[in-house]
Amino acid sequence: MIYRDSSDSELISLLNNGDRDAFSEIYSRHWASMYRSANNVLREDESAMDVVQDVFLWIWNNKGSLKIETLRSYLLSSVKYKVANQIRKGKARERFLSFIEETELTEDPVTDWVEVKELRRVIQNCVDSLPERWKEVYELSRNEHLSNREIADRLGISEKTVEKHITSSLKRIKISVSQFIFSLIM
Repeated sequence: MIYRDSSDSELISLLNNGDRDAFSEIYSRHWASMYRSANNVLREDESAMDVVQDVFLWIWNNKGSLKIETLRSYLLSSVKYKVANQIRKGKARERFLSFIEETELTEDPVTDWVEVKELRRVIQNCVDSLPERWKEVYELSRNEHLSNREIADRLGISEKTVEKHITSSLKRIKISVSQFIFSLIM
């Protein structure tokens, strides 16, 4: 049988009967789009490939009981679910959030996408909702690029308090950003 000429539905039927060649054909047809989908969010080759492998491992382990109507949609939905789990569990979250922290809140023609604009809005809304002192410390740190010592001197507070305010602010921002990312993925 020539598997490349088989439909996805035929391949699923063959796979449900334990056909390794059908599985290989499904993999070769769909792994690249699954990888791109995962890597668009995770921005890390190894993590994206892990997601793809996890999905295919699950499919192989559950052959015989698969009831999939549209294979491509099913695979891409599975990838989104796995990516969301990685972000929720923190595997990809810290890398992504540190990237967001370093991103300026100014307009940039390269990042003039709807999602990026929305993300900037989410971050700014979160900053605006911080307690007044936290907001002041955060903005001096991120917008004016002052050191903790300089902020402490300017505001007449200890460096430890500055660190605490920045840490607390970043935690709140990370939660807001995580919720935004999750809503994008879903």
